[in-house]
Amino acid sequence: MFSGDMATAGEILRRSLTDEVGVSKGSVSGSEELHVLAVDDSFVDRKVIERLLKISSCKVTVVESGSRALQYLGLDGEKSSVGFNDLKINLIMTDYSMPGMTGYELLKKIKESSAFREIPVVIMSSENILTRIDRCLEEGAEEYILKPVKLSDVKRIKDVIMGGDGKQKKRRSVRKRGREDRNLFTITIVACTVILIDCV
Repeated sequence: MFSGDMATAGEILRRSLTDEVGVSKGSVSGSEELHVLAVDDSFVDRKVIERLLKISSCKVTVVESGSRALQYLGLDGEKSSVGFNDLKINLIMTDYSMPGMTGYELLKKIKESSAFREIPVVIMSSENILTRIDRCLEEGAEEYILKPVKLSDVKRIKDVIMGGDGKQKKRRSVRKRGREDRNLFTITIVACTVILIDCV
């Protein structure tokens, strides 16, 4: 499935973080290309999200850690080779569970920045933990989506960013999805318990 992607892996990973990426930050009009900074420590997940975003006609910059994302944004305390005025990022999508710096910690750093706090941040995770979801949303995440990320997820997020829809509807949908999954899990556990009791 990923053979074509793997063939170009070396070229993609060699791309410089200092490539010229635009002239402004913030919202994007319908005629502009959405530029997404994707952060994930998993090579396969990075390739998947990059492919989905490109299929959705987005410009993509991929990095492998929260610290690399901060470096790219110039928020790591070091002098960035890409100035704020030359950096155009419309959306940041980050994995939650990463070594060194979690997606939640990266989210907090971004929201504490006067230069980048208005950029929407989407958290991606394979773990559906309601307290984690609520914490990320309360910290300012635009949305929390469950892996594996699907093309429909990317297109929906792009439509929201381009259209400027409010957060409350999205947050309710995320929480509703989480509760439905939790209820299904509970029902499954109960059913298995009943079966085991009957077997004894």
